Amino acid sequence: MFDFEMTEEQRALVDTARRFAKERIIPIAAACDRDSRFPRDVFEEAHKIGLVNPTLPTEYGGAGLSDVDSSLITEELAYGCSGIQTSMTANTLGLTPIKLAGSEEQKKKYLGWLASEPIFASYATTEPQAGSDVAGLQTKATKDGTGWVLNGQKMWITNATMASFYTIFATEDPTKRHKGIGAFIVPRDTPGLKVGRHEDKLGQRASDTAAVMLEDVKVPAANVLALPGQGFKLAMETFNQTRPDIGAIACGLMRRCLDECVAYAKERKTFGVPIGQHQLVGAMIAEMAIRIEATSLLVRKAAWNLDKGIRNPIVSSYAKAYGADSAMATAVDAVQVFGGNGYVKDYPVEKLMRDAKILQIYEGTSQIQRIVIAKHVLGG
Repeated sequence: MFDFEMTEEQRALVDTARRFAKERIIPIAAACDRDSRFPRDVFEEAHKIGLVNPTLPTEYGGAGLSDVDSSLITEELAYGCSGIQTSMTANTLGLTPIKLAGSEEQKKKYLGWLASEPIFASYATTEPQAGSDVAGLQTKATKDGTGWVLNGQKMWITNATMASFYTIFATEDPTKRHKGIGAFIVPRDTPGLKVGRHEDKLGQRASDTAAVMLEDVKVPAANVLALPGQGFKLAMETFNQTRPDIGAIACGLMRRCLDECVAYAKERKTFGVPIGQHQLVGAMIAEMAIRIEATSLLVRKAAWNLDKGIRNPIVSSYAKAYGADSAMATAVDAVQVFGGNGYVKDYPVEKLMRDAKILQIYEGTSQIQRIVIAKHVLGG
């Protein structure tokens, strides 16, 4: 039987996240965007009340919440500011490979650390020549006794300048493509690891993004997460488990667009009536509501699959692709509803449009999602 009702616990969780977004994120979002600054104090508060790392297992000190619960939190935080939210929830990317493939010692050390302290973990696959094509990465992992040595460069790494440790994917031999990739846990203070400059981005400017350089970085055997040949599958399963979050971000961003447009369309008048009474404006607002509802259902199904242990990655791709494209279309329409006012920073919709664009790019572009979906459909 299907049940679309939230439990009492989930309603309380949503209320907490919604109140936090209203009181702690929305008032500072514009300033953080302007200054390209992540509010560390807000992150620490969120960690204290359980809005960070919600799916960390209880045996390692976490709350042990479900993926559906996590998607509800993400949506509410993204309503406030998807830039702040992205850095606030990006630990999920860094911790998921450890949760999936880590040894008991690795889980106790690194998942326990994330649960006990407000720290950041970064996930590093993307490179100058390998974004959505994960199998094409060039960062080299060379065997060194019982450990490995890493050399290469990672780009567009969320929270790179703040991370306490990194989950890094590298290859034993680039010509082997997916068959050569392994995964390694690398603490921030490891000799040879350097972080590049903070990127000056179009949108989600409050989220920290930087490059990570690796020069003869030694990784002991205890920090090997997946041996070469096992890392690609781990990276793909990680994305399967985190892509629904992109749909949840899209839902939050679109809900903010809709609320801003509804309020403006009731107040702003042209030709003697509120603009919401003009059919073409009303149609754009109606389309926003449709996109939100459809994306929400896709996200809930993808997260529900994960909670039930149903491995169906294509549903995560549906949620990611449709949600990202819907968010961009909705944000563009929001600017149009506001007209000239939508094009200036005095109103929030221009920021929402800038923030929306990255949803179509990170964690696999919308085009890559469609290639994956097409292969699945055509392959039966």
